[in-house]
Amino acid sequence: MTENRVIVAGAGPAGLVAAALLADEGIPVLIVEQARDLPDDLRASTFHPPTLDMLDRFGVTGAMIEQGLICPTWQFRDRHTGVIATFDLGHLKDDTRHPYRLQCEQWRLTRMLRDRLATNPDVTFVYDAKAVEVAQDADGVTLTVERPDGSREPLRGRYLVGADGASSAVRKSLGIGFEGMTIPEIFLTLSTTFPFHEAIGDLTNIAYISDPEEWFVLLRTASLWRVLFPTDPGESEERMLDPARIEERLQAMIPNPAGYELRHRTAYRVHERVADTYAKGRCFIAGDAAHINNPLGGMGMNGGVHDAFNLAGKLIEVWRGADLALMERYSRQRRKVALETVQATALRNRQILNQRDPEVRRAYHDDLRATAADPAKHRAFLLRSSMIQSLRDLEAVA
Repeated sequence: MTENRVIVAGAGPAGLVAAALLADEGIPVLIVEQARDLPDDLRASTFHPPTLDMLDRFGVTGAMIEQGLICPTWQFRDRHTGVIATFDLGHLKDDTRHPYRLQCEQWRLTRMLRDRLATNPDVTFVYDAKAVEVAQDADGVTLTVERPDGSREPLRGRYLVGADGASSAVRKSLGIGFEGMTIPEIFLTLSTTFPFHEAIGDLTNIAYISDPEEWFVLLRTASLWRVLFPTDPGESEERMLDPARIEERLQAMIPNPAGYELRHRTAYRVHERVADTYAKGRCFIAGDAAHINNPLGGMGMNGGVHDAFNLAGKLIEVWRGADLALMERYSRQRRKVALETVQATALRNRQILNQRDPEVRRAYHDDLRATAADPAKHRAFLLRSSMIQSLRDLEAVA
């Protein structure tokens, strides 16, 4: 027998946003999470203006702002010569209620959403349940989950939202392709208490620092600075994460006689991939299960939240009687954004930072300066980089 509910696999931002939207419309939801509790690791931390506009409906943005750091400006810099161009999100004051980026760890959002969902009798959470296999028929879907002891359990629902991450078992079980590329370098992310804003003149809270030898990114949160370095994949993880090696790289960036205090470090390989489709029968994928990209521009997690709003809006209509084919439009719309906005912007940011040819670097930098200096170009650039334009363009996708 099919349970009258939507199953959501994965309790990250995309999964919980979709669940919250469905539950608000009286649709029963079963949320399945592989971990024993919601993760609180330092993953994405940048929220773009339209994402904050969307999250307003849940009543969480005020608390996120209190716990986070408002960043009205961000910049491209050269490692040796300083500021190339500073972009001011105040240019978007007529386009959004939140003309700034917010630096706030994504785990803060997921916990707020869980607390909100916990009061809804139509919502059930199941932890320690790893999605392993999906089957579907004319009436519904069966998600098989595996418990820590190796036992398996089938869960039935009318529809399934797969928001179970980059290695999505839902996507794999449905046989959906995930074509793309793997970026050559490893990304090393560090969190430190060092006050870069006091050591670097005119530094904004978000800065992309270009250099032909070793570019890096600086992101400030309410309590720490995060540093992202590209790293030679030939370097062993042991050496890459060695405290002495990390200290050497940080000292080369900004000398600090007192030494750097690290709170967190992680190294990971970066992929650029988009699923062949986001909808297959009664099953739909969103977030990292549907698209992954490098973090330069902070578009992955934001794109996942935008997926969830689009998916849930259409699934609510289907639940109420609309044709299931409506979900194919969700797939077409959000795949277009993943390919033409998220991937294209993230790859271009990497090219700007990573470029070694002096003439090409100069051309990139001159273009950024010209864009920042022209109010109309400045606003148009921010509409694209903040993902507002991608949302506006969706209506043109049939």
